Amino acid sequence: MKTTVALVDDHELLRSGLAGIINSLGDFEVVLEAGNGQEFINKLDKNSPPDIVILDITMPIMDGYETAAWIRKEVPSIKVLVLSMLSNDMAIIRMLRNGVKGYIIKDSKPHVFREAIESIQKNEFYVNELVRDKLINYVSNEEDEGKQTALLLNISEPEAHFLQLLCADKSYKEIADEMCVSVRTIDNYRDNLFKKLEIKTRVGLVVFAIKQGIVNIYE
Repeated sequence: MKTTVALVDDHELLRSGLAGIINSLGDFEVVLEAGNGQEFINKLDKNSPPDIVILDITMPIMDGYETAAWIRKEVPSIKVLVLSMLSNDMAIIRMLRNGVKGYIIKDSKPHVFREAIESIQKNEFYVNELVRDKLINYVSNEEDEGKQTALLLNISEPEAHFLQLLCADKSYKEIADEMCVSVRTIDNYRDNLFKKLEIKTRVGLVVFAIKQGIVNIYE
């Protein structure tokens, strides 16, 4: 039997190209395509889930962070391979925390993609050279990087989403509406982040989010 694959990426042309590559490998077959996490969930048959999900991070409606977290909780049998343009520490750490089996950058060579998906198929972990260097850097700078990693890992998914919206110059009421929570909940996110990060102002939170790659100011 072929290994079944789902592609979750908001760029249709890229999905089409990836589907062609994957289907040409012989042992793999693309059985589902979606433009964001919510569309993936809507199309997914939990009784017959794909073996592997190729997942982008930056997507509308439901991004890769939320999607990976949902998969880990709801369908943990699915192996997730991240294929993203994001190479910053925060993106890598958050996706690894959500249980992904591999992480490669979109400008990787075709043979790297093939190695990655074949490794995931064998239940092996795979990262490309850039990501591997970052992980090695954490180990070689154990004390400082350990503190930074612990800090980033201590930020919950809702708090990270709050930080993203905070950088979009939205009011707290607008953020609450977009996150479908009360303004009181938003105040709690803010106050918790003030304590965790030892930051006292909204501007400080925005600067932290940009420095750590939680939001990309060039998007």
